[in-house]
Amino acid sequence: MTNTSGTSFKKPITVALTGASGAQYGLRLIDVLVAAGHEVWVMVSKAAHMVIATETPFSLPAQPQRLVEALSERSGAQAGQIRCFGREDWMAPVASGSGAPSAMVVCPCSTGSLSAIATGASNNLIERAADVAIKERRTLVLVPRESPLSPIHLEHMLALSRLGVVILPAAPGFYHRPQSIDDLIDFIVARILNQLGIEHTLLPRWGEAGSAATPPSAQEDL
Repeated sequence: MTNTSGTSFKKPITVALTGASGAQYGLRLIDVLVAAGHEVWVMVSKAAHMVIATETPFSLPAQPQRLVEALSERSGAQAGQIRCFGREDWMAPVASGSGAPSAMVVCPCSTGSLSAIATGASNNLIERAADVAIKERRTLVLVPRESPLSPIHLEHMLALSRLGVVILPAAPGFYHRPQSIDDLIDFIVARILNQLGIEHTLLPRWGEAGSAATPPSAQEDL
């Protein structure tokens, strides 16, 4: 896809960060998508800005153009590779089904955003973009991070899953024998990339050369 700057990138992926814990997952996902050569469309909720400042060394600006600059500097993005949209930027391509098609990931996804998406609230651009993804049958991946889950949360997840939305909880596995928090973050990001059909080398797929040894419980079942 050639953007307004004349630079050609791979198909755009929309990444929205909302106010759940786990901002590191969303920021890392942006970095990896940039490294893979994709154009990345970013939306950050007001609550997500607070979470990012709390959980990471970064404090991202709210103004879209300054946010583009901050994320581009962090990820090493080329000019025009990252686009950021404000809460009520209704002219953004993600706001309409007639806009450029894009898979969307909400990472992390707060239970408030989950509820709004499940009910089609569309009170802000993140919710509207998710609504568009659902109605246009595009890939939509939600990465909730909450514990414990109430019946309300579970019912919303079930309703969305039945609509074809991928519910991918931020619950990293340990069979790859993580050595750091970064390894745990990459586990979830790798699972997201798998859903998007994007090749990566963050960790080996199960059963491939280089994967961790088969756990004893699995060996007993073979």
